[in-house]
Parts: sequence; C-alpha cells; structure tokens
Amino acid sequence: MGSMQQIRRGFLARARFVVGRDRHGWWVVSDRKGLVGGLFTNESAAIHFAVEASDRHPEEVCRAPEGAAIDLDTFSRRPRAMRQRRRGAYA
Repeated sequence: MGSMQQIRRGFLARARFVVGRDRHGWWVVSDRKGLVGGLFTNESAAIHFAVEASDRHPEEVCRAPEGAAIDLDTFSRRPRAMRQRRRGAYA
C-alpha cells in the first residue's frame, strides 16, 4: 500500500484520484474517470481506497491542497453552476 509520504500534494494533471475534504469535513476520493469514489471518515481510509483502486500505483493519487474543498464531482465536466444548482435541489 502507498504510504502517506508517497501521496503527492496538490492537483496533478496525471493523477487519476484526488483525496481531500469536502465542505462538510468528510474525506472524499474523487476519480478523474468518474468510475469510483466515495466519502470516508478519515484520511488514511480514503488514501487506502484510492491506492487500491489505482491498482497500487500511488503516483495516480494526489492530496488536495489544505483548505481546498473537493467533492465527488471535482473532475466533472459540467459547468460549476449546474453542479451547484443540482446540490441545491437536494438540500
């Protein structure tokens, strides 16, 4: 399994998965391909999931910058306004 030291910080163009917190404080794994992801109670569980989902290639996982809020749609190609409108409909 990839260690915390192997997980890079910041959004990397080649990284498939981003691990970070959402605006509610949950740990999120967002997949650039939109195939998998999820919400986690702690960072190590989120990183473990992302590394396993990447077939144990820690270079495909990056850690979002501290203070950046991400969500499952981080890599979505829909305009931001549509994502916000969709969230508002379920709030």
